[in-house]
Amino acid sequence: MMEMAMLSVEEALERVLAYVPVLEPEEKPILEAQGQVLAEDIVAGFDIPRWPNSAMDGYAVRAADIRGASGESPRRLSVIGEVPAGRPADFQVGPGQAARIFTGAPIPAGADAVVPFELTDEMQNGRARRDEVLVFKELPPGANIRAAGEDVRAGTVVLRRGQVLGPAQLALLAAVGRPRVRVIRRPTVAVVATGNELVPPGEALGPGQLYDCNSYGVGAMVRRDGGIPWLLGIAPDDYEALAARLRTAMAADLVITTAGVSVGHFDLVKEVLAELGEVRFWSIRMKPGKPLAFGELIQRRPDGAVRRVPHLGLPGNPVSALVTYELFGRPAVLKLMGRTDFSRPVIEAVAAEDIPGDRRRVYARVIVRRRPDGGYVARLTGPQGSGILTSMALANGLAVVPEDSPGIRAGETVRVILLEWPDNEGVEWSQR
Repeated sequence: MMEMAMLSVEEALERVLAYVPVLEPEEKPILEAQGQVLAEDIVAGFDIPRWPNSAMDGYAVRAADIRGASGESPRRLSVIGEVPAGRPADFQVGPGQAARIFTGAPIPAGADAVVPFELTDEMQNGRARRDEVLVFKELPPGANIRAAGEDVRAGTVVLRRGQVLGPAQLALLAAVGRPRVRVIRRPTVAVVATGNELVPPGEALGPGQLYDCNSYGVGAMVRRDGGIPWLLGIAPDDYEALAARLRTAMAADLVITTAGVSVGHFDLVKEVLAELGEVRFWSIRMKPGKPLAFGELIQRRPDGAVRRVPHLGLPGNPVSALVTYELFGRPAVLKLMGRTDFSRPVIEAVAAEDIPGDRRRVYARVIVRRRPDGGYVARLTGPQGSGILTSMALANGLAVVPEDSPGIRAGETVRVILLEWPDNEGVEWSQR
């Protein structure tokens, strides 16, 4: 295999995204589409609200009839009817008249304002008569009335192709009468752990063995990001066995392996990838995570069609696997789903202690907390070895130390990629 230059993080990510496609759309019930990307523009077929309606429980009145009303000089109106939500009024409000009305109910003809119950004698104890009402405050025309089309006008594009559907967007789809919607489908991501030393959790450990944690950490991150993890278990450090496992994995939209991408005798992933497809790069100037392979598995079908499946070969050390997934796997999964923004929030924090540097860019695992003045402070989660999984389990951010830097000194400012927004509750510096 030819030697490849070590890439910067930005160069590597650019190559990954260049070879990862956007998947085809599918139609789904709206509640099942949460977190997915719209594949169509949504146009409202009618005004929302469809008619003027009440924003309050109260009385529909003519504003002219309550001009000058006050607590000392209330206006007395005749109550001619009631308008509940979901039923239009079959009467008209004339001079000196009012109609009891409830939130969302259509405004009856003749009325141009709604007086809340709280501004009438409705709430007074012992009131038994309902044929009259006293109004204690003047209100202008249009008060407490939602105009037709106030929210959405018929013909308006309410949601655009490319938007991510959250709860508010799903509610809007329902409001315009859409029970189903076209979205970019979720990717299936095959996850294969490699290594003779690995054992599935729950089985007895033999000498020199350890539990496979990468499949579950990476699989959980895939699910977090909206993908469908397909755990294919553990592949031994055997060329033919690994090749067979990757051929199975080609049924997925993205293949992720862990371990087997360094330069050891048993590191076979790059060789198998070169046989089954093409290697695009396999080394990055970052710590942790220098050995990372990316390429395409090529599936040639009997009909002559060729299908290319992106393959991301993550390092085997657990922290390296999780950090490199965060920086490269997450953007790949999001792009497959049609997302265009792959960024995490980045803040500046004060380093609470020295953060060592390296010739490569360092992504140090840190706990970020808010300070009383509104700023942030970041402290290492503990020892930063790439096999120390607790350093990642305690982290809510990755502190970025530039290449060829001596490091960040305590008290200096450091850029932090936030994995979660800081929450001071339950996070103690002593958890190290």
